[in-house]
Amino acid sequence: MALKDVFKKRATVRIEEKKPQKKVEPKVEVKKPEIKMPKAKKTTKTSQVAWKVLESPHVTEKASDLTAKNEYVFKVTKRSNKIEIAKAVEDIYSVKVDTVRIINVRPKKRRMGRTIGTKKGYKKAIVKLHKGQEIEVLPR
Repeated sequence: MALKDVFKKRATVRIEEKKPQKKVEPKVEVKKPEIKMPKAKKTTKTSQVAWKVLESPHVTEKASDLTAKNEYVFKVTKRSNKIEIAKAVEDIYSVKVDTVRIINVRPKKRRMGRTIGTKKGYKKAIVKLHKGQEIEVLPR
């Protein structure tokens, strides 16, 4: 029986003494004067992404004829869309873009003797700028 008593909880009766209650004083919050700092300019990721979106200017006879109409042709990444392309051109060349048209150039089949292969396809964008603005694609 002695072993069983060890594991049993003993019911002890405690007589709680009444403690004197302390008076709680309300805490006074001291407000610090707010110092207004000038807002830092947000660094946009478009300038970092812009170089990844535009691969290279597409220089052909047809593209050079379009410069007279204030339109410029660029090779762009496969996943880029019109909005990203417009922001990239505006960031890199600091011009205002009017419209963007996109063309997917399909891969072409090529043969070398018996071996059949494909030429890599790409995506190109025709970017139209506002009147009076121009880009120097190839420096002279």
